[in-house]
Amino acid sequence: MFLLTPVLVAVVCILIVCIFKNADRSPESKKEEVQARPWADEDLKDSTDLLQAEEDADEWQESEESVDHIPFSHTRYPEQEMKTRSQEFYELLNKRRSVRFLSSEQVPMEVIENVIRAAGTAPSGAHTEPWTFVVVKDPVVKHQIREIIEEEEEMNYMRRMGDRWVTDLKKLRTNWIKEYLDTAPVLILIFKQVHGYAANGKKKVHYYNEISVSIACGILLAALQNAGLVTVTTTPLNCGPRLRLLLGRPSHEKLLVLLPVGYPSREATVPDLKRKALDQIMVTI
Repeated sequence: MFLLTPVLVAVVCILIVCIFKNADRSPESKKEEVQARPWADEDLKDSTDLLQAEEDADEWQESEESVDHIPFSHTRYPEQEMKTRSQEFYELLNKRRSVRFLSSEQVPMEVIENVIRAAGTAPSGAHTEPWTFVVVKDPVVKHQIREIIEEEEEMNYMRRMGDRWVTDLKKLRTNWIKEYLDTAPVLILIFKQVHGYAANGKKKVHYYNEISVSIACGILLAALQNAGLVTVTTTPLNCGPRLRLLLGRPSHEKLLVLLPVGYPSREATVPDLKRKALDQIMVTI
């Protein structure tokens, strides 16, 4: 017959206590632990759930049953021209850098409108186009944005991000001071719409809204580079709700990216970084 030794009994008791202690943890404490992780920004969670039990199904708009299809117009280039155009486009984008030192010189508003038009050509889930581009030029509002971001960023650097993240950023010489938010002539804040609204007021599902808006942001970066402007891609951690209220955006819009846009300052510097070689990023099968 198997007998429990005193030591084994003690070990079993400790295990039982640990199991019950873990089971008794309140939902609030678990939620606090999740929120303590800086990369789990509640405002950035994608909500592409097709079935939302808590929502009344009658609130959601049925999609269009059909849409006309038209002939596709395409320009095909000779092979040598394709190679030349692709090489030139690569060389243009390879000069793109994240620039944190911007001039206050104004940029033509027509250019800003054109690059946002270009971003708006991005593909999106079921063609829902779930993006809103907020262009801020008002110096007072820009400074209010800076105050909100610097307040949160200081907490991010000091408490939320952790030693590893802060250490990884040291080589970039970046911190919570964001002077470019004041000096840049234009700030573009890109919001993802987690759902939309039909003309009758019913909600419309925005499929893959975060992926769709991220693609649009990539096109926007390319368009800015093509226009001769610079920016730095910023994702203001934990700032989304306050910035949304400041800019008067509805609750179904969530801030994804903020781009300060302009010309580089005369004293602008960038880290001497190298990009991965093609054989490190491409696999051919």
